[in-house]
Amino acid sequence: MTKATNIAPDDQSYWAIVRRQFRKNRSAVWSLRLLALLFLIGMSADFIANEKPYYCVINGKSYFPVLKGAGVDLGIARWPTELSNVTWRELKYEKVIWAPIPYYPTNLDKKNTDFVSPMAHQDVPSAHWKHYLGTDNLGRDVLSGMIHGTRIAMLVGVISMSVALIIGLFFGSLAGYFGDTKLKTTWAGIILNLFFLFFAFYYAFAARSYTLSDAIAVSFFGFLMQFFISLIIFILVMTIPYFISGFLRTRSYGGAEVEVPVDILISRMIEIIESVPSFLLILSIVAIVEKPSIYIVMVIIGLTRWTGIARYVRGELLKVRSLEYVEAAQALGFPERRIILRHTLPNSLTSVLISVSFGVASAILTESGLSFLGIGVPPEQVTWGSMLSLARGVPQAWWVAIFPGFAIFITVTIFNLIGDGLTDALDPRLKQ
Repeated sequence: MTKATNIAPDDQSYWAIVRRQFRKNRSAVWSLRLLALLFLIGMSADFIANEKPYYCVINGKSYFPVLKGAGVDLGIARWPTELSNVTWRELKYEKVIWAPIPYYPTNLDKKNTDFVSPMAHQDVPSAHWKHYLGTDNLGRDVLSGMIHGTRIAMLVGVISMSVALIIGLFFGSLAGYFGDTKLKTTWAGIILNLFFLFFAFYYAFAARSYTLSDAIAVSFFGFLMQFFISLIIFILVMTIPYFISGFLRTRSYGGAEVEVPVDILISRMIEIIESVPSFLLILSIVAIVEKPSIYIVMVIIGLTRWTGIARYVRGELLKVRSLEYVEAAQALGFPERRIILRHTLPNSLTSVLISVSFGVASAILTESGLSFLGIGVPPEQVTWGSMLSLARGVPQAWWVAIFPGFAIFITVTIFNLIGDGLTDALDPRLKQ
């Protein structure tokens, strides 16, 4: 007699098997939990470490400064006149509830400058105002910098790899699906696309460069809005040659169709980018930016880290494009865009997840290296790398080096362990 299985049919799906395999790796599971904790700390940094109170009553009026400050940072709110440019610590409150760590990373405690140790005597009004991890040379609270640096590290990983993922999926899918023979167009179509590509880039990004730079200097939310507008302009301009090419093709004005060697062109472009050391390429791009910003650094890291993702996607699509369900979709006359987005690409993302996991760790290390060198990051921006840079030449200030260095080590290790766990879980030889 055969033994009855207790596994439901839904648990036999591919991703259910991957989840079971991933849970067997205890180090990867605990790394995922620690990563969730880091994301929680990063996203709630303003509520953990802030010189503004949660709630206060001034002259009979109730305020929620932390929430208001978050809205101001996003560019969707403004401070009332009576609270603009105030020193929150010196105001007189009728009622007040402070954050657990009543310091912002840029606050200067002039009574505790020149690297005050966590164990040394600190000139503070009460135990609540103690610097639990000490201060740096300017009197800035190290613990507050660590917490807000967590948010910077998480944003660097997410935003930079999101940019790399979008670019890598686009070029990788084109190279893998079309190869060198499947994409055909007319010479008129090629010339039109190149012509309008120049104008699309110019009107969407070059002509709006000052608007984008001013927006990123004010708030990240405002920059996202302006970047979204530029993206819409780019897409709208690039739709023009599509309709013109279709008009010419229906009237046989475009000439004979020619094969576009997409795979060769994209592969050579990838090789050119990978032949230049990525750190040197990032340094070169950052050096020509007028207004340094951590968000510009994130985008630049993403623009230089998409090649690995593109290679993975290309390799997967070279295998998938010849399978029966793709040939069936082609026989039914589905558009190439639909076949790529709905059939081939979703079935080729397993190896991309591993690449993204290791890429996030690499992006955090790159940003920390740039911050350590003081390149591309505003001087007032506190990151783990900039805190490490302060410890150079001051060996007695061990706390300024150990805590940020340990945070970088732990975060990078977490992402590497998650990547190892995904590698094992997605390995078909282990799905027994």
